[in-house]
Amino acid sequence: MHSWNHSPVVGAANWGLVGLFRFDLVAAVTGSKFGEVNAVSRIVYILVLVAGVLAAASIPSIAD
Repeated sequence: MHSWNHSPVVGAANWGLVGLFRFDLVAAVTGSKFGEVNAVSRIVYILVLVAGVLAAASIPSIAD
């Protein structure tokens, strides 16, 4: 399994922590405060987005 496949898990964990505890994992790892975006966190968020889109595109279609 490629490490790229773990990015949606990072995104899901981050949003779960935000929802439950108002704790932004990406901000904590990249040295930002909650809700702040710096260059590194922006890259992480973009990578998670791309990985999520790729993961969604790999789900087999129910209509077939």
